[in-house]
This record gives sequence, structure tokens and C-alpha cells, in this order.
Amino acid sequence: MKPLWVILVLLANLGFTCSPHVNALFIRKNEHGVVLLLLYVDDMIITRDDADVISTDDGIYLSQAKYASDLLARAGITDRRTESTPLEPNVRFTPMDDTVLDNPTLYRQLVGGLVYLTVTRPDITYPVHVLSQFLSAPRTTHYAAVLRILRYIKGTLFHGLYFSAHSSLSLQAYSDADWAGDPTDRRSTTGYCLFLGNALISWRAKKQTFTTRSSTEAEYRALADTTAEVISIRWLLEDLGAPQSSPTDVFYDNRSAI
Repeated sequence: MKPLWVILVLLANLGFTCSPHVNALFIRKNEHGVVLLLLYVDDMIITRDDADVISTDDGIYLSQAKYASDLLARAGITDRRTESTPLEPNVRFTPMDDTVLDNPTLYRQLVGGLVYLTVTRPDITYPVHVLSQFLSAPRTTHYAAVLRILRYIKGTLFHGLYFSAHSSLSLQAYSDADWAGDPTDRRSTTGYCLFLGNALISWRAKKQTFTTRSSTEAEYRALADTTAEVISIRWLLEDLGAPQSSPTDVFYDNRSAI
């Protein structure tokens, strides 16, 4: 691999300039449009072998159906049983549920695979986030919950992301949080999603760092995280030559936090 400074010189000679907002993003604009180069990405990048991409005049559909099928086979799920939801309503997990798995290897492999699948399956982001917190000592209840997610995926195998060619470029966001949702440490979970027109482009479910003392505080922290993501996406859109001409609406349901 070439030293980083050599790569940077080559990029400069090719007409690429570094984004003022994202250090790893390099941009080159010409009469045909905008060319992007991401110099470094994290582990959450999908490869051609793992993704199904269908492109038409109306838009692009992206899924990981083949990868999901391989994950089902690894779990040994071969019957026709499916689930309508990835988690049971109002279920809560703790590190002390039932008994410890004798061999946690398969659990860790399946959860890792599910994390990778969330790249195109935002509908399983929250349950996967919850179950990934028990990788060090998973219990039988946690493993049963992983199998439920997989059976839900089996019934929704071809779900994915659709990006319409006719969508507007107006950015809007939705934000929410539970309060003290984790029964063990009483921390809250932040959740948000961002749409560019009718295309879902960013989403997250993550436990908050601190234990909050009120629902207002938990919701306010979620709103702050959502706002930070909105600003980041607005910067990226500006780099892409599609700046937002008006403020971004962030939809929220907590009057005190607003």
C-alpha cells in the first residue's frame, strides 16, 4: 500500500479536492457531474457480493437478500415458520436472563451478521442493537430473540432500500427516545432517521452514554444527536452540489424537549 501522502498527491493531480466537512471525502466536479472518492470507510460498507442492486429508470433498489439467506442457513433455519415482528412487544432483556449458553460462538456470529445486515435493513436496527449488548455472556433468552429476528427476516427476505429517481432533495428528520428503557442500567435509547425526499438515507438506534433523570432530558439528548446528524448530512449535500435552500424540519413528539 502506498504511503498516505503519495495517495494525496495522486488525488490532487487527478483534480480531487478534500471536502471541507469530511476529511476522508474527496470530490472532483466536471461537466458530467460530481465524482466522489471515499479514502477510508469503516466496517459497515457492503460489497458487491453481499448486495443485490436493481437499477431502473425510476430508481435504485438495494437489498441483501442473498446475504440474509446465507445467515439463515448458518443458523440452521430451514422450516417455513416466520415472525411478523423482529421483537415481541415490550420485551426487556437483562444479563441475568435464564441460563448462559454453553458455546456463545454461534450467537456472536449471528449477531455480527445481523449488524452487517442493518446496512439495508433499518427495521431490525433496534433489536440488533439491544442483543449486541450481550455478546460477552449471552443467555438462552437472548439466543431465542436472535432466532426470532432471523425468522422475521425469513418472511421479509427481499425488504431493502429504495431510492426513487423522482424524489425531491428536501431533507427531513424524525427523532425519538425511550426513557430508562434498559432495566439493568436504566439508560435510555436514542433513535432517529433522516429522509431525503422519500428516501431513507440515515438511521440510528443507540443507548445513551448517561443515565438521564427525566424523559425530557432523554428526549433532548436524542434531539441533539439528531440535529448533529442533520448538520453532517447538510454539509455532505453541499459537497455534492445539492445544498439545502431552507431549514431542515426535525419532527419530534416531546413538548418539553422542544
